[in-house]
Amino acid sequence: MKNLLWFVFGIAGGFVLAHLVNKDPRGREALAELDSRITEFTDRMSNAYREQEARFSGLADAVAEGAAGVVGQAKAAASDVVDAAEKLAD
Repeated sequence: MKNLLWFVFGIAGGFVLAHLVNKDPRGREALAELDSRITEFTDRMSNAYREQEARFSGLADAVAEGAAGVVGQAKAAASDVVDAAEKLAD
């Protein structure tokens, strides 16, 4: 409970400090620069995530196509074996 109280106190103190810094023109400029850097970082991270997701999606599609081909070949082979067994039984 004590840790939660310190956490809430820290959050509240941070908001008060940010409000005071934002009142000063130099502080406002510094916060605007910080905001632009954070925005740039999150944009880069988002783009990297989307690129990686696209790579994995392409890989998953290739694996699925390969698996479908193997299943089709296995079905054809099994059908050939059944047909051969039926011919031998006759």
